[in-house]
Amino acid sequence: MEFEKLQGIIAEVLNVETDEITMDTTFVDDLGADSLDIFQIIMGIEEEFDIEIPNEAAEQIVTVGDAVEQIKSACN
Repeated sequence: MEFEKLQGIIAEVLNVETDEITMDTTFVDDLGADSLDIFQIIMGIEEEFDIEIPNEAAEQIVTVGDAVEQIKSACN
C-alpha cells in the first residue's frame, strides 16, 4: 500500500510513469531528481501519510525502497 501511494507521489512530482518506479529505483540516478524534487516528494509523503520525516532520515533516502522503509517506521 505504501509503495503504490509513493509511486503516485513520485510520478506526479517528477512527471514519470508509475511503471518506471520500482523499490530499487534511485531518485537521483534513475529518475534525475534534484534536491528540490526530493524535498517536494518528502513533503508529499508527509502529507499523504500524516507523518514527519526528520532531516537526518530524509538525507538517508536514496532509493524508493528507502522511502518506503521510512514511511513504515514512521507509521509504527
